[in-house]
Amino acid sequence: MIVAENGLVTLPSAHDVATTVDRLTAALGAKNVTIFARIDHAAGAAGVGLPLRPTTLLIFGNPVAGTPLMQAVQTSGIDLPLKALVWQGVDGVTHLTYNDPAWIANRHGVGSDVQQTIQALSTAMVGLARHTTSAQ
Repeated sequence: MIVAENGLVTLPSAHDVATTVDRLTAALGAKNVTIFARIDHAAGAAGVGLPLRPTTLLIFGNPVAGTPLMQAVQTSGIDLPLKALVWQGVDGVTHLTYNDPAWIANRHGVGSDVQQTIQALSTAMVGLARHTTSAQ
């Protein structure tokens, strides 16, 4: 797992893009997390005659988890609901990338009063990402 300075967390996947997206979708469904949108960027690019390696964005969330951050600092809503990008690199390896919830909280100056919520979101994202990208 790579956590970049800009808050992006990236994990390589043992699966292709379609399978990784399907695994993430199933994992989110099992946790009763709402998937608000599934955006196939490669299909969009192909629609205008431009090439793009497989790249799919899932936008998902749970108001019980995200609302406390927005109650604390409403601008955090620009980064919520959470998103995960599943993409194929130049080398053919599939990756899953998401914004670290702790980075989102820090970016917006969310106080310690919602630290438990932030930690729960971070833990959930790590678990989902590891499950989704693992060979099992």
